[in-house]
Amino acid sequence: MISTIRTAHRPKSLLPAGLGVVAVLSLLPAVPATAAPVGDASPRAVTQAERRTAAYLDSLRNKPEGLKAFFKALPKGGDLHNHLSGAAETEFLIKLAGEKGLCIDATMTAVAPPCGPGKRPAVDAQTDAVFLQQIVRAWSMQDFPSDQSGHDHFFDTFGKFSLATWDRGKLLANVADTVVEQNQFYLETMVTPASDSARKLADAVGYDPDFAAFHRKLLAGGQLDRVVDDAVKEADDADAQFRVAAHCDTPRPDPGCRLPVRWISQVSRGSTPARVFTQMAVGMRLAERDPRFVAVNLVQPEDGESALANYSLQMRMLNYLRGQYPGAHLTLHAGELAPGLVKPEDLTFHIREAVLVAGAERIGHGVDLVHEDDWRQLARTMAQRKVAVEVPFSSNKQILGIAGDDHPFNAYRRYGVPVVLSTDDPGVSRIDISHEYQYAARTYDLGYTELKDLARASLEYAFRNGRSLWATGSAPSGYRLVDACRSDRPGTDHPSARCARYLADNPKAATEWRQETAFATFESRHR
Repeated sequence: MISTIRTAHRPKSLLPAGLGVVAVLSLLPAVPATAAPVGDASPRAVTQAERRTAAYLDSLRNKPEGLKAFFKALPKGGDLHNHLSGAAETEFLIKLAGEKGLCIDATMTAVAPPCGPGKRPAVDAQTDAVFLQQIVRAWSMQDFPSDQSGHDHFFDTFGKFSLATWDRGKLLANVADTVVEQNQFYLETMVTPASDSARKLADAVGYDPDFAAFHRKLLAGGQLDRVVDDAVKEADDADAQFRVAAHCDTPRPDPGCRLPVRWISQVSRGSTPARVFTQMAVGMRLAERDPRFVAVNLVQPEDGESALANYSLQMRMLNYLRGQYPGAHLTLHAGELAPGLVKPEDLTFHIREAVLVAGAERIGHGVDLVHEDDWRQLARTMAQRKVAVEVPFSSNKQILGIAGDDHPFNAYRRYGVPVVLSTDDPGVSRIDISHEYQYAARTYDLGYTELKDLARASLEYAFRNGRSLWATGSAPSGYRLVDACRSDRPGTDHPSARCARYLADNPKAATEWRQETAFATFESRHR
């Protein structure tokens, strides 16, 4: 079965309680006539359309509703850091729990029927508003209790709604619609493929510290391939369920039907070394075999006891397996830590080893950057290798209490490290990607062209197949079109024959072109 659970229950952390959702922002700065990408000395020219849009944005300084509408309409690339179960709307999960006949116990956890003493049918939430809100508060960050830290409440939600998340196709239908409605054009979302059969294989084979020998044992007799077969079958079933749930084969398909979606295989970093290695191998072999799966990532709290103890071991595992499966991409939760949550020494090497040992192509969160040993050189290396950082502002604040000047957002940009904004678990956080862009603009004094380039970056650093629309070496410092489209206006409805062929041959470039078309339309409204 494909698991969409992000994590397990965690012990109390050292962080203070009361880390609420980031407030909606109402003020934005004016945008300069030229925008100089951080880490690049030469500013890029700003078009007249961009200049007009910037002026319109500046006119909305004291108009909260206008700002909200602006940021929702703003084309915002893709979401590259998204956990499927945590991305679905909480009310939708409660609805699924009711449809499945689940019960809600005294801790507000969804449990299997029958609903005996101390349990209520989840379906009661459809008619009992008070009961509904009790579940919402337990399953999300909305008004979470003051006697629990944001870190603990956030991660505890996943165990509470776990049983409601097994219908992956239905979850995707809900999430994909939201992504499209937020004016995004691509989604990479995380699930745990073939979790049961991977666990059984790991336990049956047993751990061997010799990675090559362990890998051979997993492959022996086609065992690993049978687990991958299970994962492919699960994906097929989920696709079929999605198409029904989203009405894709009807005259009135849901918006999410047109969204390109790719899967990232989760690995539960808190598990035993045997299970962790096996899940890694399954995810990487799956990415080379099935184009719907593109990458592997480690999930569960990075500050967990087992995750901390085995962190370097897991980076070495990934280093070995990447050599066996060079076609699989790797993005890693790394540096999702803060002072007080772990020992000081645990803040000094996680991002470094993710990049330099495991070979991660993207880093999720990366919040503890400035606590890493020789962090400036690390940032330069990331910039040189174009290792992008996936930044979900709301969850960073809710989980770690890190926001504003305490967040390394500007530090990454100052050293030229690519940054992409993401949602992480928008259902749990009770936010959307528009909120994250608006927060970034207000908090870090970003202008319109900087917001535009953040949106471009989220497609440029996606694991989308095909070549980019942008010339090698241009992003994030300029976004110059590839030679095939150099004579075309980005996003035009009628590209030249050469450019049209290039777009047809490269889905990534085609998705980026679609966003440029959306930018042209968006900017035309602000004349």
